[in-house]
Amino acid sequence: MSEACRKLTVVLVSGLSGAGKNSVLRALEDLGFETMDNPPLPSLETLIVGGERNIAIGVDARSRGFDAALVLQTLERLRLNPHLAPQLVYVTAGDEFLLRRYTESRRRHPLAQTGQVAEGIALERDLTEALRRAADLVIDTSTMPLHGLRTLIEQRFGAESPGMAVSLVSFAFPAGLPREADMVFDARFLRNPHYDGALCKQTGLSQKVASYIEADPGCAPYFAQISQMVEFLLPRFVQEGKKYATIAIGCTGGQHRSVYLVERLAAKLSAAGWRVAVTHREQPKWDETIVG
Repeated sequence: MSEACRKLTVVLVSGLSGAGKNSVLRALEDLGFETMDNPPLPSLETLIVGGERNIAIGVDARSRGFDAALVLQTLERLRLNPHLAPQLVYVTAGDEFLLRRYTESRRRHPLAQTGQVAEGIALERDLTEALRRAADLVIDTSTMPLHGLRTLIEQRFGAESPGMAVSLVSFAFPAGLPREADMVFDARFLRNPHYDGALCKQTGLSQKVASYIEADPGCAPYFAQISQMVEFLLPRFVQEGKKYATIAIGCTGGQHRSVYLVERLAAKLSAAGWRVAVTHREQPKWDETIVG
């Protein structure tokens, strides 16, 4: 597509304070977007129309004159502009995760009139609920590490790599399902290296761990079934117009079996020509003594 015909990408980023909106804006800035946070709502169209660069603008309940209905009306007008490709991204997290983040940072919630963080969270949810319902992309960062959030944004908005992006995520079931997952597979029935003293401190990146898992008679047929299903579905996702797909594989600790299967699936899909990114969600929890 020529520069004259290319639509400019406009990303309105909204959501809950403490959920990661600023991290999304920083990731977009790193992708070459012009970014700004919380300009007065009446100035949104003026800031966007006539621009020459992709632009990302943070809009939340702290914005001057905030009104979710006004944001949505502005978004609809922008969608009528043939030179723009606007999207609305909403970043959220569970109350317990937001409370923990505010406790750790000792920051005051901007909408907490009495100083109670929970009050501010509840008010902000109410004020922005219409934006969450209308969003093109809802990102729940409750259990998402920062590098996982950046990977998601890069896949969704990275202009340098056309076509659908595939994100593969390993995780631990006790920590909860990855909420962004389109498909989830369970590896907990495979033999667990955790119970082998020589392997428990290693990860699924280790060849010794891989060999241990592959010795399970169920490993090869299970991987074949996963591969067959994924390879069947991905082209159909493309036909639907999906720009990214997230496939998650979980085990008990998110360290051995799921990591092994994700790495193996990533190699297979990459060899087939898919654009693949890998995230091991529990990696920050791995013991510092772990060896590859």
